[in-house]
Amino acid sequence: MTYCVGILVQDGLVMIADTRTNAGVDNIATFRKLHVFEKPGERLITLATAGNLSASQSVLSLLSDGIENPETGEVETLFTVSSMFKAAQLVGRTIRRVYEMDGIEMEKRNMTFDVTMLLGGQIGRGQMRLYQIYAAGNAIEATTDTPFLQIGEPKYGKPILDRAIAHDTSLVEALKLGLISMDSTLKSNLGVGLPIDIVVAKRDALKASVTYRIQEDEPYFRDLRDRWSAALRAAHQAIPHPPYAEEAL
Repeated sequence: MTYCVGILVQDGLVMIADTRTNAGVDNIATFRKLHVFEKPGERLITLATAGNLSASQSVLSLLSDGIENPETGEVETLFTVSSMFKAAQLVGRTIRRVYEMDGIEMEKRNMTFDVTMLLGGQIGRGQMRLYQIYAAGNAIEATTDTPFLQIGEPKYGKPILDRAIAHDTSLVEALKLGLISMDSTLKSNLGVGLPIDIVVAKRDALKASVTYRIQEDEPYFRDLRDRWSAALRAAHQAIPHPPYAEEAL
């Protein structure tokens, strides 16, 4: 299992991903799931992956090598596409290509072709955009009404984002909320684990403003976890008891 979240606010983009892979209790490993394709001043594209590791790695390898655009006949990569929408289409085509190569054989062996991706970034003067791309190659896009997308194990971190994230949330606040969302997932699901990779990009900067890996002993994240736990305890203790239960209990 994994947890990746992308948050697109008016000031920029936050992408966060854990690194744990789990193929059973005795087969746990660390693999990077957040990847950066960057030409400073020209484009910044980030790609987070969840699901079957071999399928995800095959998609990444094909994206690096390039695949042919059926309409133009040209070989495209994330460094050559002209817009984020075309980048999302390219990732979708690549996922379908990997399914054609490996997915049918996987299903014959009762293995699920399970791969989802978050694609976020900006190319040139185009809009900064964030997409969630499914195993079928289709995609949805984050909007001002729904400014975050999640893949992997979303349910533990989603309530925090639902309550706190808005399009006008500051970029640094979006990062903090994303880390709280990640901490809630780490607390409740052993299939998600440190280290955590982070990329933060300001709108129109066309480069990563922050690229960082949180390790087990990272002081800020440990403090954030302690403060959030203490704040939750203080919040529920400050809420009055239900009046219909006060006297009976």
